[in-house]
Order: sequence, then C-alpha cells, then structure tokens
Amino acid sequence: MTRQVPASYVELEPGRFREDEGLHYEDYVVGQVFEHRPGRTITTTDNIWSSLLSLNQHPLHIDEVYASGTPFKKLLVSSLVTFGIVNGMTVKTISQKAVANLGWDGVRLVAPVFVGDTLYAETEILSKRPTASRPGEGIVTVHTVGRNQDGVKVIEFDRTLMASMRTPHGAADSPSRDGKSP
Repeated sequence: MTRQVPASYVELEPGRFREDEGLHYEDYVVGQVFEHRPGRTITTTDNIWSSLLSLNQHPLHIDEVYASGTPFKKLLVSSLVTFGIVNGMTVKTISQKAVANLGWDGVRLVAPVFVGDTLYAETEILSKRPTASRPGEGIVTVHTVGRNQDGVKVIEFDRTLMASMRTPHGAADSPSRDGKSP
C-alpha cells in the first residue's frame, strides 16, 4: 500500500521525512488567504518581559497599580508584543523560505490587547512579481490581520518579502488584487 506524504514534508529516503514548511515564489497565489494556527494566549510574563526587553517602560504595560487607574483598568499588552506575536504566527507559512523581509507598511493597532487574550492571524497574498535585479527571486506583498478570541481585529499590516523561486525562470508575473501588475 502506497502512503501519501503531506506536501509539508520532504522524503529524504524511504520512510524518513523532514518538515519543509513555507512557500516558494510559485506557491503564492494572489487572493489566497491563510489562517495561521495555533493561536497564542498572551501571558503576563510575555507582556512584561517583552516590554522590558524592548526598553518600553511605560507603566501601562508593566505596573498593575498604575494600569488600574487608567481607562483600561488593567495592564495593556505592548503593541510590540502584539505585533511580534501576530507577525511570528505567519512565518511558518508565509516567510519560512523567504530570502529576506523587505519591510512592513500600514501597521494599525485597531483594538487593545490584554493579558489573557488569545490572538489568531490570517494573511492574504496581495501581489507578487519577479525581481528585476535578482534572477530566481521574487517580491511578494501580503496583508496580515490579527484578531482576538472574540474575532475582534486588533492589528493589521502589510509586509513585503523576497522569496526564492523553485524554478528561477519558470514563474510568470501575477497581477495584484487590483488587477494591475505590481
């Protein structure tokens, strides 16, 4: 009986497999949306350690007594923690095989995140094009949305990355979601 091997594994030799997550340039399809799982529940330790590691000493993130006197009434998770976790959730699929991140644009923090919230992310492929200067690589732009356990959008951003082509001269341009070539 022949056994089917999931696409996310490469068979090294009969019966031996290696995980192979992520996408090559050809695998990005404009308009596709990926839901990233598992979710991630934010802990007090995540928030305080990450806030202090990044030198963000605003008491709203690290001082419960101070935070209790604010309109939030409790510790607010640092935006860098929210961004880092949501962006990190996308790596396994979106950029595991990327050559480089080229930048993030339009980062919007649209609702507060608190300790105990569980975050989930989804990413839509917006556009892709072969690079003009680096044969065998392409530029991909994606839009990521992070939501809490209640489905409330808490963060969104665009990210541009450089991806390797599986077949350096075999990939054709794909239009962006507005129908124009990037």
